[in-house]
Amino acid sequence: MNEQRPFTVGLTGGIGSGKSTVADLFAERGIPVVDADEAARAVVAPGSEGLAEVVARFGEAVLAADGSLDRAALRRRIFQEPEEREALEALLHPRIRAWMEEQTAAAEGPWVLQVIPLLVEKGWADRLDRVLVVEADPDEQVQRAARRDGAEPAEVEAIRASQATPEERRAVADDILRNDDRGALAEAVTQLDAQYRALAARGGEED
Repeated sequence: MNEQRPFTVGLTGGIGSGKSTVADLFAERGIPVVDADEAARAVVAPGSEGLAEVVARFGEAVLAADGSLDRAALRRRIFQEPEEREALEALLHPRIRAWMEEQTAAAEGPWVLQVIPLLVEKGWADRLDRVLVVEADPDEQVQRAARRDGAEPAEVEAIRASQATPEERRAVADDILRNDDRGALAEAVTQLDAQYRALAARGGEED
């Protein structure tokens, strides 16, 4: 474990798998949560260097009337255009990682949870002490995400299919949670929290 930062667990999983639910359960137990989605919003806040770089690359058409980033317009711009998406990621991902590391270093708690939806896809396991993957039934994932986002199931299924496979996530996982039953999930989170607290106290060393 890096002595300059707390013991850090990365949480990932496919769309609709329950990452937010798991993060909330850890937060209820006093664990600081640093979320990549929050970081992605913070680094393009109005007046930020990140937003200025996005506008310089993609034009003012990606700005809303109030000067904030028009995410829908940006999504349309990069939709099915790998080179445009890669250009956006090259601009923002270093800023997102830096923001998350700053928040992690400043966090106060026995250990820190980083929620990273694309942890596997972007190879972000390198600065984590442990990787936790949450899984759910694929059909349930699609239904949850469709309800949450007001999207058509076919849209959600397309997103799920574009993400890392369960096998790819398991290949980097230290721990796996099944999100099939809320009571069982809460109990499993309690057990993992105790395990991570013990690891953090030992400097990340296993027994």
